[in-house]
Amino acid sequence: MNKIILQVPISQDLKISAEQEAISQGFSSLQELVRVFLSKIAAHKIEVTLQESTRLSKKNEKRYLDITRDFELGKNTYSSDSVSDLVNKLH
Repeated sequence: MNKIILQVPISQDLKISAEQEAISQGFSSLQELVRVFLSKIAAHKIEVTLQESTRLSKKNEKRYLDITRDFELGKNTYSSDSVSDLVNKLH
């Protein structure tokens, strides 16, 4: 297999932060992430869609986890046998 070097000019800050994120997602390096990505896109195994991720603040992340835990434990929830019962409960 012939190998070539792909050079992509980027800022040092971008390289460092992208490398840290690649490693945090289980890749051994930024180069490995790029190789996997290029291999999959060339084989038509992935489709690229750009979407900004939403990150919760620490306070809201804790709140969300507390709500999820309560739901799983059946705390602070209400069950209804009928629509009218639920509507009455909401009022």
